[in-house]
Amino acid sequence: MAQIQRTPLADQAADLLLERIRGGEWQLGQKLPGETTLAPQLGVGRSTVREAIRQLAGRGVLATRQGSGVFVMALDAPEDWDAVLRRADIVSVIEARIAIETEAAALAAARRTASDLRAIRRALDARAVSATSIETHVDADTAFHRAIVVAAHNPVLLELFDGLTPRLRQSMVEMLRIRADYGSAADHDRHVLLADTVAARDGIAAAAESRAHLAALKEALS
Repeated sequence: MAQIQRTPLADQAADLLLERIRGGEWQLGQKLPGETTLAPQLGVGRSTVREAIRQLAGRGVLATRQGSGVFVMALDAPEDWDAVLRRADIVSVIEARIAIETEAAALAAARRTASDLRAIRRALDARAVSATSIETHVDADTAFHRAIVVAAHNPVLLELFDGLTPRLRQSMVEMLRIRADYGSAADHDRHVLLADTVAARDGIAAAAESRAHLAALKEALS
């Protein structure tokens, strides 16, 4: 028989502290009162307050500075990234790709190595023969765009791109099943042009081509 699960006191205390931070009781960078003050306010013991602070520190809301105290580092806890992406519509995901990949293309043009260029060309060749199935095509297309982002040599942009990939793949596969048109010569030519601008170290053209391609995809999905 299932039993009612009671929320741990530390979780409840962390939620109360977060609500007070959201409500503006403490400003960004401000020091929190000590445990002896917070414990009676929250109706818990000092060890529970410490655990609540550890939880919020792990979520980036608070930071403990040895010998100085506990400080507010953010005015809210960021929502779980996977939850955000599950809820996001595909147009929002494409808009995020535009922001990431336009800058990545410009950086790739400036920073790409000979090895990066070989990887981009290999991914482009694989994309050219990927129309055997929708899934194969989407994966090959993603691999090409990822090769451009890798060539930017910015780990944050790459992490953001990889975070979008599962949500993007699901939506693109579903969309192409409905539209049933993919892998056209004209579409592939645009990807060839993007690769060529990166190879030519033309950052302005690479950014413009990346934006134009993704904007056209957004328009088709709107």
